[in-house]
Amino acid sequence: MPKVGYSAQEREHIRESLVATALELMARQGIQHTTVEQIYQAVGISRTFFYTFFSTKEDLIVETLYLQQPRVLSYARSLMADPALSWREGVRRFLHSCCYGEQNGIAVLTIEEQQMIFRRLPPESRRVFREKQAKLFGGILECFGVRAHRERISLFTNLSLTVMIVRRGIPGSLPLLVPEAVDQTIAVQIEGIVDCLERLREQDERE
Repeated sequence: MPKVGYSAQEREHIRESLVATALELMARQGIQHTTVEQIYQAVGISRTFFYTFFSTKEDLIVETLYLQQPRVLSYARSLMADPALSWREGVRRFLHSCCYGEQNGIAVLTIEEQQMIFRRLPPESRRVFREKQAKLFGGILECFGVRAHRERISLFTNLSLTVMIVRRGIPGSLPLLVPEAVDQTIAVQIEGIVDCLERLREQDERE
């Protein structure tokens, strides 16, 4: 017989397992291709029980992104601390890993996934999401030795997400772009971001 009662500690453990499993699946196969059924079956619970933790798939997706944020920041720090990498190579490798997230265990939202989530999130949840996003990108900038002013955080966020979206969007969401040149395109865009950050870093060092 299925268990009918769970302690608060057991429920918290199941919730953590759902979020961790969802992140693992979404990072590997994409958010759109990851179903609620795959997640709750992997954890070993029923569909009905799943929805006592998360009322929608979008709620779970947001939680997985929150779980991922400290891991992404830790990865950036490890690259900056690697004596075998120059500053430029560390930043370049970080951006490249994010762009090719499915190869590196990092979940990256496509254009369609971003639209889907933000359409269904209530205003307060959107505000919290924005705050956490700004904190993450500000933390990455500081890790790179760049002062995290609000304007810089906004710019770095847009530049980073743009190149990730382009990588994920060709050819499905961006059919006019040439698929055969996607890797070269991403490499050029990453180099431009690295150049921008290097100028900001040098500016900070002079001040």
